[in-house]
Amino acid sequence: MAEPLILALDQGTTSTRAIIFTAKGEPLAEAGRPLEQFYPQDGWVEHDANEIFQASVEVIAEAIAKAGRTAADITAIGITNQRETVVIWDRVTGEPIHKAIVWQDRRTAPTCDRLRRAGLEALVTETTGLLLDPYFSGTKVAWLLSHVDGAQARAQAGDLLMGTMDTWVIWKLTSGRVHATDATNASRTLLFDIHKQAWSSDMLEMLDVPPQILPQVLNCADDFGQTDPGLFGAAIPIRGVAGDQQAALMGQGCIRPGEMKATYGTGCFMLVNTGEFAPTSNAKLLTTVAARIGGRTTFALEGSIFIAGAALQWVNEGLGVPGGGGGVEALAQTAKPDHGVIMVPAFTGLGAPWWDADARGALFGMTRDTGLAEIAHAAFDACALQTRDLVEAMRSDAPEAFGDGVELRIDGGMSRSAWFSQRLADLTGIAVGRATYQETTALGAALFAGVGAGVYGDVAEAAASRPTTERHDPSADSHRREAAYAHWLDAVARVRTQG
Repeated sequence: MAEPLILALDQGTTSTRAIIFTAKGEPLAEAGRPLEQFYPQDGWVEHDANEIFQASVEVIAEAIAKAGRTAADITAIGITNQRETVVIWDRVTGEPIHKAIVWQDRRTAPTCDRLRRAGLEALVTETTGLLLDPYFSGTKVAWLLSHVDGAQARAQAGDLLMGTMDTWVIWKLTSGRVHATDATNASRTLLFDIHKQAWSSDMLEMLDVPPQILPQVLNCADDFGQTDPGLFGAAIPIRGVAGDQQAALMGQGCIRPGEMKATYGTGCFMLVNTGEFAPTSNAKLLTTVAARIGGRTTFALEGSIFIAGAALQWVNEGLGVPGGGGGVEALAQTAKPDHGVIMVPAFTGLGAPWWDADARGALFGMTRDTGLAEIAHAAFDACALQTRDLVEAMRSDAPEAFGDGVELRIDGGMSRSAWFSQRLADLTGIAVGRATYQETTALGAALFAGVGAGVYGDVAEAAASRPTTERHDPSADSHRREAAYAHWLDAVARVRTQG
């Protein structure tokens, strides 16, 4: 019997990609398409949902062709997606009523402010594990229903459907036969009760969202139907779905309580697995579904950094340092020791645990001999020190996760740098495991699909296919580490506008 092949569809914010994996987690072929970004107003970000579907079809077909296989050779598809981005479409025609509103979009900030002033945030957090922030899907859905002519009435009549990008792609791939999402994506909508594992009537009423437009919520490893045979020449089962950060958690093998990962891209997302316990955060972290397999739900605490790799991009493009991120790193390594420069890259506000949308970036500690090398070094340190913020917040919310042998598994663009990985270990005081294969998000989707298709007996067997890691242990003097963090906290206090 031929070895099972699993295709991961990774529908991200800036691109849509497909990667074919073997059951051992080895990549065979991949294809990708960039995704156009639309900025109709300041703070608004949109995608064309039809473009996303078309790109999905193209990259699946191309990856299969590059592997020298046919659709009949693919055991299953696993889907991972940019979370919180949402679209509403006509149930009959399949046409979106408006462009998809992207997770970065801030147009619903007034709605969140109004609900917060009404004293509803505690109920939101208790029910969903989230905060009242435009980041999440629920207020975006409410905006679409109230701003597109006739949408609210059509939704009430059952003529419209909504979904995050996983739901949209599944509905289109199955030619409208399956309207479903998984528990991880549902947990990011602001509409889902993570404790009851069901859509929340309280949240739906609060945002005036009719329940008939919502998808069915399935496990991460489940039967999501099969692709229309006309698309690829044969039907391919869809057997796994997870939001991008939860897929990366799986791809890094973080399936046990206390295991944690951080993904460094434009921003950074850090999650720690808390098992079947859903902690209530006192440090403004999010409580989210890590995975649901066979009806058993595991949870995670999540913190997000808005600006990580984007700080290096700013040094590269804004300050004219050539060579991309590699050039910025090479320059940073020439910085004077103990230069004292602190960068707070609050270009779009501060994320967890501060959640200060009005904070703005700043440089502190500059002297006459400060140069671009010191600023570049401060940009890397800012990513590590923001991670330390998340570590401290998670430690206070889930101290049991930070016992002996704790390791932060990292992936994403910045993790390709051994130098940054060591700096991260030094400034957080935690051992860092750098993934040797970076596409852990796509791999996680494939592993979930493998469980759903019976390729693996359980998640533990699937997680054994995770990439190896290169370990970096803290080497800096603890006094220097704590002094650096104290300077960082002082700088953050200076740019904050709230609290």
